[in-house]
Amino acid sequence: MRASRPVVLSLIVTASLLLLAVPGGLLASDHPQARKSDQVDTFFGTRVADPYRWMEDVDDPEVVAWVAAENQLTRGYLDQLASRPVIVKRMTELFDYPRYGLPVEKGDWVFFTKNDGLQNQSVLYKQKGLQGKPGVLLDPNALAADGTVALGAVGYTQDGALMAYALHQSGSDWAVVRVKEVASGKDRKDRLERVRFTSLAWAPDQSGFYYSRYAPNAEHFQKLCFHRLGDPQGKDRLVYERPEDGNLGFAASVSDDGRFLVVQVWRGTANENEVFLQRLDVQGSAIEPLFTGFKHNFDFVESAGDRLYFETDKDAPRRRLVAVDLGAPGREPVEILPQHSADVLQSAKLTNGKLAVAYLHNAHHRLRMYGLDGALQQEVELPTLGSIGSLSGSPRDPDLFLSLASFLFPAQNYRYDFGAGKLVLFQKATLDFDAEPFVSRQVFYESKDGTKVPMFLVHRRGIRLDGDNPVLLYAYGGFDVSLTPSFSTSRLFWLEQGGVLAVPNLRGGGEFGEEWHRAGMLGKKQNVFDDFIGAAEWLIANDYTRPARLAIEGGSNGGLLTAACTLQRPDLYGAVLSLVPVTDMLRYQKFTIGSYWVPEYGDPENPEHFKSLYAYSPVHNVKPGTAYPAMLITTADTDTRVAPCHAKKFAAAVQAGTAGPGRILLRVETKAGHGAGKPTTKQIQERADVYAFVMDQLGVQVVPAGGPVLQQAAPH
Repeated sequence: MRASRPVVLSLIVTASLLLLAVPGGLLASDHPQARKSDQVDTFFGTRVADPYRWMEDVDDPEVVAWVAAENQLTRGYLDQLASRPVIVKRMTELFDYPRYGLPVEKGDWVFFTKNDGLQNQSVLYKQKGLQGKPGVLLDPNALAADGTVALGAVGYTQDGALMAYALHQSGSDWAVVRVKEVASGKDRKDRLERVRFTSLAWAPDQSGFYYSRYAPNAEHFQKLCFHRLGDPQGKDRLVYERPEDGNLGFAASVSDDGRFLVVQVWRGTANENEVFLQRLDVQGSAIEPLFTGFKHNFDFVESAGDRLYFETDKDAPRRRLVAVDLGAPGREPVEILPQHSADVLQSAKLTNGKLAVAYLHNAHHRLRMYGLDGALQQEVELPTLGSIGSLSGSPRDPDLFLSLASFLFPAQNYRYDFGAGKLVLFQKATLDFDAEPFVSRQVFYESKDGTKVPMFLVHRRGIRLDGDNPVLLYAYGGFDVSLTPSFSTSRLFWLEQGGVLAVPNLRGGGEFGEEWHRAGMLGKKQNVFDDFIGAAEWLIANDYTRPARLAIEGGSNGGLLTAACTLQRPDLYGAVLSLVPVTDMLRYQKFTIGSYWVPEYGDPENPEHFKSLYAYSPVHNVKPGTAYPAMLITTADTDTRVAPCHAKKFAAAVQAGTAGPGRILLRVETKAGHGAGKPTTKQIQERADVYAFVMDQLGVQVVPAGGPVLQQAAPH
């Protein structure tokens, strides 16, 4: 999801907690009692109780003590599971392989990240040319002993001599920006703070760069500024701001030829933006509007002479490519690539005189090469059905790089050979996992209203459809996010143990364009839940599994998804993972950057929006006396995106309301935020907790790698 002051919770353990331990783990009824207040709000004549309002104050000693007791209870259960050490051992083995980030060419330099395997953070390397010897440019692991400092946004000068880079502490969205000399590896004295959600775009003369920042103690009202090298941040020049709307933000790009500054103005997570332009090659040129009104989305691709290329959904929900000729009357966009009849335009790069365009076809990628006039030159054959992570290249680069991954193969970096017209493997990730015994395929099922929804299935070849396979159903369903075939190291463990992975492409995502997205947002959010419930029902009806062997997982907006679907259909699942979830839909806009999400979810202070939000808001729809399935709810004390109180209030509500034997556990991480930049050690420990919980609840006996698969115990 697209941040309250970071707080490290003290691990206060009450004396009474020590009395809760029982042989074989901790009982669901042993949860620390959360006080219920008499807080009631009135929305348009409807009285709404909010008994856990006090949990919104992370510094309240009562909140700190309750969280510590919950964490102690959760650890007491998870740490006594015999499966957990086996999972940690195998997960560590699986993570221990070299993997690369996508190369970037600037001048004579090539930059890329690499993780040798178990490094907490990937290391940034530099090398001279494609055949040069790599050398370390920046190692975040040296900046914090526990690996909790992560590299964020990076911007290079055109000759590759200087690098501006952002560092994030403990998973926070907030960053500090520094400047490094590439050849020497030395940092300059420049240091920029109050930076979040920024691009780093260098001026053509390399005198400084454009970036976005906030005022001290401010969560909103971002400003676009220019930092001149060597100046203190207080002297940075204000380039652009919009003080009338605190939810606006600014992404700056400088065209490859250095002639244009393109400012894309975003409003929260809405899929509409505005675009402004400044001629950097004309002295005294002002910033002028190009596309305004927040009616459509325009993403700048690159310039070629006086022609600027943009991806857009204007008159094209599956997106098209247009160009604006600055010398033409009215600067009306001219269509270069029309909307495809079935595929969604995902990303485009102008490299070596060609347009490289990645399309989504039924939620996996295709790559096509076009001339600058839009004439198709080649359909590039991809080595596997998978996902293009990103494209890297610019007009002056002789190379185009792309990363390609699938459910069963880690991301590999390829270089497109323009002369031969084919992809050449550039950097290969190799790990200790045999993909041959497994298969991935795509099926389509009907949702409640008859809509056809695609779903990827990954599992061992030849599994028996006897209704007894353990299935992990994972989805997101929102914010135009597309779930394409992607690689996850931790999922390999699930597959090795005989588990089935199911990934449906719910409405609210971007797999089929903006119409698919809008069919799952605002008042149509119930479509997303129906699609997810439909996926579970299909898996059961087609004998892949049964409720006692079905686990569901989602994080952030996906955590909202699994929470809401659990309350609506508690009979469908044997275990639920609601990770860093949004759960209070009547107050979400009051915390961190929640107001940015109003275009997606709606405004609780709007009577129509309130009606739909209240209907599914998880903290308001727990029905006391219901036998809810076992749940693991997670958050992090330094999550500056989704406030931790969402998970806390929801956990307290379900613990108080459930009438079943399923454990309702809350896990609060320390020194890790919403997920980005999480150290490898924390990833392994967190996923070990997740799989230990799921397998215990589904009755799957974990076996070491190479042992017999799917030894089964009775599900809980």
